Amino acid sequence: MTGTATPTEPAPQQRHGDDPLRTAVVVNPNRVEGTEELRAQITEQLAAAGWPAPAWLETTADDPGTGQARQAVEDGVDVVLVCGGDGTVRAVVEGLVGTDTALAVLPGGTGNLLAANLDVPTNVPDGVDTVLQRGRRQIDVGRADGQVFAVMAGMGLDAATMDDAPTKLKNRAGSIAYVFSALKHLADDEMRVEVVVDGGPPLRRHARSVLIGNVGRLQGGVTLLPDAQPDTGVMEVAIIAPRNVGHWLQLLVGIALRRSRVPRREMLRGAHVVVRCDRPQPRQLDGDVLEPGRTLEVKVEPSSLWVCVHQPDSSPDLAEGGPSNL
Repeated sequence: MTGTATPTEPAPQQRHGDDPLRTAVVVNPNRVEGTEELRAQITEQLAAAGWPAPAWLETTADDPGTGQARQAVEDGVDVVLVCGGDGTVRAVVEGLVGTDTALAVLPGGTGNLLAANLDVPTNVPDGVDTVLQRGRRQIDVGRADGQVFAVMAGMGLDAATMDDAPTKLKNRAGSIAYVFSALKHLADDEMRVEVVVDGGPPLRRHARSVLIGNVGRLQGGVTLLPDAQPDTGVMEVAIIAPRNVGHWLQLLVGIALRRSRVPRREMLRGAHVVVRCDRPQPRQLDGDVLEPGRTLEVKVEPSSLWVCVHQPDSSPDLAEGGPSNL
């Protein structure tokens, strides 16, 4: 997802002309098969371009990627390549946000939603080539409960779906696992929520889910938030409120046809969003489930993360992945 963006200056790590950059790979060995082959493939491709071998950092049960990313930053790494699911990507983003080190997403896991929304290649050779091209884009992140996210935060049905989707089924069936999980929760009680955007008047609604998105595309290529852009300093808010089967059908058809006005989907936009509920609800950040709570508060941190994106033949600014004046 590209869209209109404000011209940006080259990232500090891009000011070295054609000098090779230092890289590190953060990989989740539980979600990625053939890690030794992957390491050899990445190292060989970087070496062919005259770049040094990357540092190889595997996630652990105690540290899903944040500590590894922070270590890479301390070691002066220019680009951190991450290979794992959306949870691994989010953990690495946590370690890179606010730094000059860029994130590069390689395929792995079942979601890869950030990569899909930024049109990052879905195979390893093209992903590494994107790093070598040095195309960069600065994007926003959101922060909730002291944790960052780059894709979407949610409260209600979406978080319950993420929580219940079996890992084994996700590994075998991919995003279909979320469909089975969602069906289990269609009969859950509605939430009574109060939504406050940028300090405005509270909006009181009955809802099944409230989602706050930096980007708009979900699993299976479904675009829930068609106006979401990751570099605008604000996020899109969707209040999802179907009450029966007919409402669900109207909602799904409207989303599938990418209509701007969809029944049972109310759209808002802001940089500071507070959602309060009448009772504790499941909550999630980029698919990582938080402890249930009655409040989900999101603040946008604009232009706080550098990401590697495809560099086209011509583009007016780096935010579109254009020439980086190397």
